[in-house]
Amino acid sequence: MIVDAHFHCWRLARGDYGWLTPALGPIHRDVTVEDWQREALPLGVATGVLVQAAPTAAETAFLLEQAALHDSVRGVVGWVDLLAADAPDRIAHLARTQPKLKGLRPMLHDIANADWMLQPALAPALGAMAAHELVFDALVKPLHLPRLLALCQRHPSLQVVADHAAKPDIENRAWQPWADGLRRLARETGAVCKLSGLLTEAGPRPPPDAARRHAEHLLDSFGPQRVLWGSDWPVIELAASYGDWWLETQHLLAPLPEPARNAVLGANAQRVYRL
Repeated sequence: MIVDAHFHCWRLARGDYGWLTPALGPIHRDVTVEDWQREALPLGVATGVLVQAAPTAAETAFLLEQAALHDSVRGVVGWVDLLAADAPDRIAHLARTQPKLKGLRPMLHDIANADWMLQPALAPALGAMAAHELVFDALVKPLHLPRLLALCQRHPSLQVVADHAAKPDIENRAWQPWADGLRRLARETGAVCKLSGLLTEAGPRPPPDAARRHAEHLLDSFGPQRVLWGSDWPVIELAASYGDWWLETQHLLAPLPEPARNAVLGANAQRVYRL
């Protein structure tokens, strides 16, 4: 089974997407699960994980409502205020009552303090996530990689997923410190990583192979058993189409044996998110 491990839907009138402004042109519109299905199903992608795009409890409720309406949504990565005094109780309640909730994602790359994830006040919430087998989706940039490494080492029972290969600055040809930071994360922790979002980091209308070097480094660092493919739709439309990224993925994975390709394209997501 092919799983899109990272896609979004949103409704602009909800009003909590602070980053989603008219300046983002093609993606400043309502997008639904049905819209995603129209992109994904013709390519054989029948299931996916719906990921939060706003740091609010209302966003989590909205995504869980969408998941309840669509069997194709096998999991939701939502948001909880991890610093709230009652965060462990909220996490426990969601885990007990919402079987499609598979993870939580603080929007780390929008938080000014790069060390935010290392503050001791987060420990109770992270402990609750680990206890209830909820994945910590890490929306990070290269500067966060040493911090994410430390977080993983402090909380070895917490399953961490690095979104979008930690968003390397492909457009400006910045290789380090991203490359070494990603390799250390792979070598020294049990984190896994998403093969997603890379063409977007390559700038507007990049050539099809713009992300190849970075994707190959990701696969070499983590190995095919710890990489999850995702579209990051509709954000991918800032650079290319869903189909463009799918085709590029096929080229990237072509040298791998079939079991390894199947792992990246679905089996790993099923295991990590318990789909």
